[in-house]
Amino acid sequence: MATTDLNIDLLRQICELPGIPGREEAVRDFVREQLTPLVDEVSVDELGNLIGVRHGQGGPRVMLAAHLDEIGFMVKHIDDKGFLRLQATGGFDVSRLPAQRVIVHASSGEQFRGPLNVAGKPLHMTPLNEQKPPTVDDLFVDIGLSADEAREHVESGDMVTLYRELEWSGHNVMAKSLDDRVGIFVMLEALRALDGPTQAEIIAVATVQEEVGTRGAGVAAFAYEPDVALALDISPAGDYAGAPEETAGLWLGKGVGIKAMDMSTISSYPLNLHLKQLARDNGIPFQMEILVRGGTDAGAMQRARSGAPASTLSIPVRYAHTVNETCSPADVRATIDLLALFLEHAHEGDFRET
Repeated sequence: MATTDLNIDLLRQICELPGIPGREEAVRDFVREQLTPLVDEVSVDELGNLIGVRHGQGGPRVMLAAHLDEIGFMVKHIDDKGFLRLQATGGFDVSRLPAQRVIVHASSGEQFRGPLNVAGKPLHMTPLNEQKPPTVDDLFVDIGLSADEAREHVESGDMVTLYRELEWSGHNVMAKSLDDRVGIFVMLEALRALDGPTQAEIIAVATVQEEVGTRGAGVAAFAYEPDVALALDISPAGDYAGAPEETAGLWLGKGVGIKAMDMSTISSYPLNLHLKQLARDNGIPFQMEILVRGGTDAGAMQRARSGAPASTLSIPVRYAHTVNETCSPADVRATIDLLALFLEHAHEGDFRET
């Protein structure tokens, strides 16, 4: 096992909790315990966002957003053999899913473990001209029960999550839901690192339903109308075997990502200049990022009401949206350090476009 100054046990607890879009309650309850001592007020809004407010001293209102939800499934149908068919909640590369293990979370509180398989002939018995990439509709879960037993315990709409524990992999850590539990972790640890009161008022939001359209962040930003906004999220690292270098985006071990743009946001140029200068002045490694597909909560915060300067601090993660999402603790540390510095100095920046 590698060593690090990060509280990996806390990251592990956050990552291993279940919480697909709309079912974030277990993660929210745990994070609320961690957030409460770090802020002056804690509340949960009607959509389920967890909101911590840390009072300022006349400075700008800074909104942070990191999302609680992970990609997963709901049970859609139980067939006459007791196999569960699924509805995805979030985007998957289905080719990475066959033979993974999942947990079915029944409404009663019971949990059922089973493999995730593809319906039809086994691959080694399928002629080449009949082989095709699987879709979510081809997947089923075998929980080892008859149809009658399965229907007694499980119903349509029950949550299904991928099953993996957080583990070390050399100098890195891997888990099923670094997206975006590591962003939640960064938000908590940056607040913990603050030395006394800040000029800025901090609105720290653990958002819901990001994976299905940044819904929680939009609601929270509309309610709180921030002066400046930062999303905290993972972004795919493309530094693995076979990935074209020109599309790599971010690399593990090279520091926090400062996002220039993605498909939901063109980040505030003055805000990014401020972030880069803070990083340079304090020896924090960083890398600039353009994400050619996808987006973050920054897009929703940027467009709420009359708008706000917004950007994203990205934690580089290999194998995003798989059960083996992998990150470098050094990059996580750089993200925490830059965020804490930004919160301490947010009142010194001028992020207006005019």
